[in-house]
Amino acid sequence: MPIRTAVPPRVLTVAGSDSGGGAGIQADLKTMLALGVHGMSVLTAVTAQNSLGVQGAWELPVDAVRAQYRSVVDDIGVQAVKTGMLASAALVETVAGLLAGTDAPVVVDPVGVSKHGDALLAAEALDSVRTKLLPVATVATPNLDEVAQLTGVQVTDEDGMRRAAEAILAFGPRWALIKGGHLPGDAVDLLTDGSAEHWLRAPRYDNRHTHGTGCTLASAIASGLALGQDVATAVEGAKAYVTGAIRAGFALGGGIGPVDHGWRTRQAH
Repeated sequence: MPIRTAVPPRVLTVAGSDSGGGAGIQADLKTMLALGVHGMSVLTAVTAQNSLGVQGAWELPVDAVRAQYRSVVDDIGVQAVKTGMLASAALVETVAGLLAGTDAPVVVDPVGVSKHGDALLAAEALDSVRTKLLPVATVATPNLDEVAQLTGVQVTDEDGMRRAAEAILAFGPRWALIKGGHLPGDAVDLLTDGSAEHWLRAPRYDNRHTHGTGCTLASAIASGLALGQDVATAVEGAKAYVTGAIRAGFALGGGIGPVDHGWRTRQAH
């Protein structure tokens, strides 16, 4: 077995911890490993969480978040950054400031609520997301609930996804990926920079074990960008990876189980 000498691309996730291992930092690092990059983390919050929901959440102090970020970026460096749960306006603004000074593509997953409907972002932080975080994003990846939270646009069909993308792009990200997984029919997403449109479709699998899909998709996009792919290629590859992970999702505990981040490895055996 030859010893690896090349350093893989490095991707940093700035997000909360999911003690159940299906979403958050844990999902991000599993995704990054599966896609061939070196994952690193800045913890913003600790949650007590399982397949049934979020039983508690404790955000970290701003100084702790800033110190983790500087520690990693100043010494190790990054080829891409992904953000997830940022919990409060103070953390959103701190992280946005750090990202603005980092020369790497940024994937922003504007996490508002968990799969179980638990709030993961203070209501007063929404304006900070709009005015500080989205403007530094290379790609923003809101689902339809997050679109409604951030823009007021209610999406019920594919035409509505175009309106949602326009509203998100108005806040300043270079690309918007509007995730239409909550619409009936095939799982359809719209990626656009305001001119080019990419519609991504995948079959909808009858599997309720989908905890962690948003975190996983955003981390997969960041991994693709770190590997040198353009945005459309990175998103297309991430969509394929997540679709396979959803198909292989498994029961865990008494509620909603996670997607299977290691599905490609298991498929190969």
